[in-house]
Amino acid sequence: MNKKLKLICLIFILTLNFSCVEKKSTEKEIIKSELAITSKTDTLIFTSGIRAIFHDSKGNYWLGSHKEGVSYYDGKTFEYFTTNEGLSDNQIRSIQEDNNGNIWFGTANGVSVYDRGKFTNYLTKTNDPTLEWNQTSGDLWFYAGEKDGINRFDGKNMNYLIFPKPKNQSPNNSYGVTDISKGQDGKVWIATYAALFYFDGKAINVFDKNKLALKENEVLHIRTVFADSKERIWIGNNGIGVLLLQENSTINFSDKNGLIHPNSSKNGNHSPAGTLEHVFVIEQDSEGNIWFGDRDTGAWKFDGKIMTNYTIDNKLSTPMIWSIYNDKNNNLLFGTADGGVYKFNGKSFDKTF
Repeated sequence: MNKKLKLICLIFILTLNFSCVEKKSTEKEIIKSELAITSKTDTLIFTSGIRAIFHDSKGNYWLGSHKEGVSYYDGKTFEYFTTNEGLSDNQIRSIQEDNNGNIWFGTANGVSVYDRGKFTNYLTKTNDPTLEWNQTSGDLWFYAGEKDGINRFDGKNMNYLIFPKPKNQSPNNSYGVTDISKGQDGKVWIATYAALFYFDGKAINVFDKNKLALKENEVLHIRTVFADSKERIWIGNNGIGVLLLQENSTINFSDKNGLIHPNSSKNGNHSPAGTLEHVFVIEQDSEGNIWFGDRDTGAWKFDGKIMTNYTIDNKLSTPMIWSIYNDKNNNLLFGTADGGVYKFNGKSFDKTF
């Protein structure tokens, strides 16, 4: 084979190889494009509980799941974000919006903020705090894992603030934050498993078993707290039902309304129908009714006089309600343990997402 022929063969082989490489590169781009498309769906595909619901200032919905990340609904499609897209963790415990329109997610492992398509993550600091409660500012509060404090974002820093734990308490008590509620007066109520904390902007106060005047067989295991429009504080427990704190006195609201079973173990054991013993969420609707989401018995409404129990959907595998949310259009939405969202229509519930 002469040199000219060899050169032609070499050029042909190089051209062929380049074509193959270019084709493989194009195939990769197509695959990436297809993956991006499959991250959007026409219907919500979560199967784990909806722990948080948020209706933002632009009218979009954000749905936080128990272990599958976040879904964003713009009125047409659902888009999904997980740790693969930058979230701190796939368990979403809270969703908020700041004054700049950024969306904040409190997760099981840190805090994530979504701004113009990007996530920025903040680790929840659990080192010794450097600031006192009254030395910090900011309206954004977040869970700090299972530690004995809470995080407050001041616009630049994620400050870790420690709780003044009650003296002579069992070392096994957990002060990990389970819920946060802001009253209309701007004061903040913070639920932990073993106690309720209250911050008035100057000092932090504690409401433990003794201060709440509980009975000997009533053990705090707080899962939620809600400050309503009448400045009543509702405390949802996993075991002893709902406590109502009003004008410095406490009653067991569930017990008063005959919703604690006579043979109740008053702990995490399963409770029968007709009881309100395991409350994980509390909300107020636009008409002033107070709603409770129970792990074992579904939704309850208190209209000021009467308690009414509702079944969300007989087809659900469990009646547990993870979240209740009153949106900007005064729709009352219920996030279920099965991963769906229902809207109350005044009499029953319609599957919304």
